[in-house]
Amino acid sequence: MGIHVGLCASYLPDSGSPLPMPYAPGFTLGEGRTPLADMPELARQFGVARLALKDESCNPTGSHKDRMSAVGVAQALDFGAHTLVLASSGNAAISAAHYAWAAGLGCEVATYEGLPAAYARQLDALGARRYTFADNAGRWAFVRERSQHPGYFALTNYRLPALGSAPLAIEGYKPIALECLAEGGLPDHIVIPTARGDLAWGIYAGFRDLLAAGRIARLPRLWLVEPFARLSRVLAGGALDGTYPGHTAQFSTAGSTVTLLQWQAAVASGGGAVVVGDDQARAARRKLTAAGVSAELCAAAGLDALRQLRESNAIAGDAHVVLMLTANASRDPSWPDQQAA
Repeated sequence: MGIHVGLCASYLPDSGSPLPMPYAPGFTLGEGRTPLADMPELARQFGVARLALKDESCNPTGSHKDRMSAVGVAQALDFGAHTLVLASSGNAAISAAHYAWAAGLGCEVATYEGLPAAYARQLDALGARRYTFADNAGRWAFVRERSQHPGYFALTNYRLPALGSAPLAIEGYKPIALECLAEGGLPDHIVIPTARGDLAWGIYAGFRDLLAAGRIARLPRLWLVEPFARLSRVLAGGALDGTYPGHTAQFSTAGSTVTLLQWQAAVASGGGAVVVGDDQARAARRKLTAAGVSAELCAAAGLDALRQLRESNAIAGDAHVVLMLTANASRDPSWPDQQAA
């Protein structure tokens, strides 16, 4: 069994009262209600009772970032903004550019040097303005400067210590919790690729609200998967506002900073961080490909994180586990070079 395009229909069974959201219904291009696909063969291989993949590649622009972009655009329109501004060289940039274009807003993106040509072409086609910087400090300074001007809405973080992206925008990830509960029941563990943890915090916040409403009796444990140690070092006593550089082909989860919100998601849920290197992620992606699942490299890393968590007994054999598939391989600049790896 695999995840295929035909599963990308929007469907969510009647699940009662919705989660509290900042804008309802807000601005939408049809994001959310992505499929949750059970993977029984992979569950057997990795020794868990149940394993499901939450396929966020079925969002309109192909990644989970659409959930944040939708709420961010709703907030920008509410504030009377004319331009979104953000720091991103990947999925967030593509998503924001699409949503801004659809809403009649401008979009300015601070990217790293070496932005993949395919991403640059998409941004240019959508009329987004690209500004290139050598490091994170330059990108954040640009977003901070722009955000001081009337009419600009900052979608991503630009301060240290980093809190996370636009506070209301990341609440767009909260419905993932309700979708998981409605479609598959309450999982024991959720494995989430992470750069600065907006997705992880949104999922945590969704389950937190369901717990407060009496809809669930406990929180699932959230495991944040990173390509090199950042959050892991903070959880071991490192400074939350420290810089933890590293190199990785897991393009969507690169970066050197940790946010307060991703720390909160891991600690409050009783989960933690798991480091999965590029070679481990590639091996995991081969397993997913064999199972009919297309995954960007950082999303495939979640499967190896599951292996590590099973070996350490942090996840028991009777567990119900959800892996977040943030985007498929077509959105991954490393994919063309790694198909034969």
